[in-house]
Amino acid sequence: MTRPLPDVTPNTGEFLRDPMIRPTGFREYDARWKYPEEINLPGITALGLGLGTQMHRRGIAPEIAVGNDYRDYSLAIKQALMLGLMQAGIRVRDIGPALSPMAYFAQFHLDVPAVAMVTASHNPNGWTGVKMGFERPLTHGPDEMAELRDIVLTGAGEAQPGGSYEFAPGVREAYLDDLAGDFRMSRPLRVVCATGNGTASHFAPTLLRRIGVEVVGLHDRLDYTFPHYNPNPEAMEMLHDMSRAVREAGADLALGFDGDGDRCGVVDDEGEEIFADKVGVILARDLSHLYPGSIFVADVKSTGLFASDPVLRENGARADYWKTGHSHMKRRVKALGALAGFEKSGHYFLAEPIGRGYDCGLRVAVEICKMLDRHPDRSMSDLRRALPQTWSTPTMSPHCPDEEKYSVLDRLVAKLVARHEAGQPLAGRPIAEVVTVNGARVILDNGSWGLVRASSNTPNLVVVCESSESEAEMRAIFADIDAVIRSEASVGAYDQTI
Repeated sequence: MTRPLPDVTPNTGEFLRDPMIRPTGFREYDARWKYPEEINLPGITALGLGLGTQMHRRGIAPEIAVGNDYRDYSLAIKQALMLGLMQAGIRVRDIGPALSPMAYFAQFHLDVPAVAMVTASHNPNGWTGVKMGFERPLTHGPDEMAELRDIVLTGAGEAQPGGSYEFAPGVREAYLDDLAGDFRMSRPLRVVCATGNGTASHFAPTLLRRIGVEVVGLHDRLDYTFPHYNPNPEAMEMLHDMSRAVREAGADLALGFDGDGDRCGVVDDEGEEIFADKVGVILARDLSHLYPGSIFVADVKSTGLFASDPVLRENGARADYWKTGHSHMKRRVKALGALAGFEKSGHYFLAEPIGRGYDCGLRVAVEICKMLDRHPDRSMSDLRRALPQTWSTPTMSPHCPDEEKYSVLDRLVAKLVARHEAGQPLAGRPIAEVVTVNGARVILDNGSWGLVRASSNTPNLVVVCESSESEAEMRAIFADIDAVIRSEASVGAYDQTI
């Protein structure tokens, strides 16, 4: 017989004894909460017990690699999680402070089936969470997360004997060895390495110097207070700072990493901030020369160039647009046997023979350096200018409560589909198609488009627009999409806009 979690609130006697977990922290493909407002340490232990129980139910060998990012409270979170895993009879292999991709690497390096990485990724301080997976290189998707949520919230975690703990030394060094291999730059390359004082500060500068790059540090020392800004290379604040640093240093490019190192942002030698989907097209062009006929998966927020770019077409590349989210993308790349997957957020999924299929910002950084080494007569701005021009917005996130965002999105999708079916235009042009695989991507007759979807890990909607013709059309697409969004009273202000 299972019992639901007790009704516990912060700053009470029970708060230090009994688990407290806000149900909405279980998201599509990872778990995130504000700590300690939405989850307490006993709640984290209950999560570990539930995760271990899920492993037993699914027949997963009872062994797991566990790591944590460098936030000041992440070690306490990890210790509480490991306690629950050991209660469930799981052998815990602690890899210490880590990047998320280092934790994924540890599954291969230590030959263990499961991983749990304590991180809030790019969320601000005050958030915590866990990225987890059983089938390398995959991580939990909606089905696994729903199953885990039910185990934990109904109190169905089962204690078993056999749990143990050991620290696994040397994983960081093995991870850096794996990334660098025997590659060394043959051309000079000066790179601004921007880590926002996050966990990548302990990894990225070392790696880039090792492959022969001249590193110009930008907030690349560990400081879990994030004194300058939150490490998020999709945010304009960090991109603008990277651009400034490139211009001041006369650098060849800037590479920026998020809080847990699974994303990479790029600014070119002219200080131009290249959104990650366009960087993906640049990489895909180069990789499709090396591996003709490759499949590339792009998320629905990404540029239409993956399908329309003449170089990719000439090299026989095929584009597949799929659901946003690292778990969705990893699964799609594996299912299609794709060479790589690209998300506009800066997650890249490089599969064999380049990578192992999981998202790793440092792997992307190395591959960008290799690409530039293969083209010693070309700069990053040359490669950017070679792309067909489009005009796109940053990823914009109007606030919408977690408890309401999916029902709000359902209504917005229905309104946009109805607009298409009624023959009504958007931005003054006919709507050719509304793709609803993940929210609504409204595609116009000239290939321009606008997207609205729900964020999987924060209380927001997500809006992106791109025009193949002009900035004015891009703004018109956004204005019309936003007018539909504003029909929902619970949608709040944008975090950034155009």
